[in-house]
Amino acid sequence: MRRWLPPVLVLVGLTGVWQIAASTGAIANALHLEPFLVPSPSEIAESLWQNRSLLAENAWVTLKEVLLGFGCALVAGLAFAVFLHLFETMRRAFYPLVVASQTIPVIVLAPILVVWFGYGIGPKLVVVALLCFFPITVNALDGLRSVDPDAIKMMRTLDASRWQTFRRVEAPTALPFAFSGAKIAIAVAVIGAVFAELVTPESGLGYLIFHDGYQYEAARQFASVFILSVMAISLFGLLALAERRLVTWR
Repeated sequence: MRRWLPPVLVLVGLTGVWQIAASTGAIANALHLEPFLVPSPSEIAESLWQNRSLLAENAWVTLKEVLLGFGCALVAGLAFAVFLHLFETMRRAFYPLVVASQTIPVIVLAPILVVWFGYGIGPKLVVVALLCFFPITVNALDGLRSVDPDAIKMMRTLDASRWQTFRRVEAPTALPFAFSGAKIAIAVAVIGAVFAELVTPESGLGYLIFHDGYQYEAARQFASVFILSVMAISLFGLLALAERRLVTWR
């Protein structure tokens, strides 16, 4: 209760203020907008129910893109972090390039990816994976490099092989760091999927938001944003739960 009650109370209070301000037209007047462009929480909830089938269908599309793109980034990021950790020369050569790659906005690459991979799910997965790859790789590599040198020396005195040292010392030390990177990546993955759907408007919540903008369906736009927020929070919570179950020694 001490953990959840304060944010719940703040959320309820902000929702109440929003309801009053939107119902009275205060927000619309302040922004010089038509009242129907500033829906209240009750109108958003009504839109959620009335459009539940449409929203669920597009939410499933976005969720698949997030999970598949995140999964690809998780496998590639962890493997690349281990590779850079094991080979010092490769780390010196590739690590600056990995950092420099983040200066290129992925959304700028999305139209090029559409030309390369077409309008299917391929470009969307690449966009999500590229956004998730960096935090997973960097955090996992930092974890592998944070191993206590005395623990490595002890394993050598026990005549442990390189694989045994990695499995018993380095990997457990890096696991909490990898989970931290994964939790950052899963939140970014939802944003990446929406950006990709804006560039390749076919289906998904990003496409629905883009389409509703032209139709002035503000309530349904906010409903889509609400579902995206719930999706990101739920996936983050699942990773946090998995971390708690797997990293029992932390």
